[in-house]
Amino acid sequence: MERAHLVYSTFPDAETALAVGEALVRARLAACVNVIPGMASVYAWKGAVERGEEVVAILKSRSGLRAALADALKQRHPYETPIILHLDVAEADPGTLAWILAETGAAPG
Repeated sequence: MERAHLVYSTFPDAETALAVGEALVRARLAACVNVIPGMASVYAWKGAVERGEEVVAILKSRSGLRAALADALKQRHPYETPIILHLDVAEADPGTLAWILAETGAAPG
């Protein structure tokens, strides 16, 4: 049975995250993308410690789309090495799962 699946990613700004998110929802690879602005980041990159402002994107999808979603996200993402963290969902409310499955083209059950 398909399970709900989340992907955590970061973007340089809300407009970029929303544009990529909309493309992924229109492609039915995600049912929803939440964009959370105002994140300050400290990270190591190419031997230096950097600071920057970013936004978080949480993509709601299903387990069967894990690879396709990651590939599409990489193709559209502006970062050289985008953060793509797959978060397996142990359980989802039945209504939430049915909505995710319906919006990503999977038959329930």
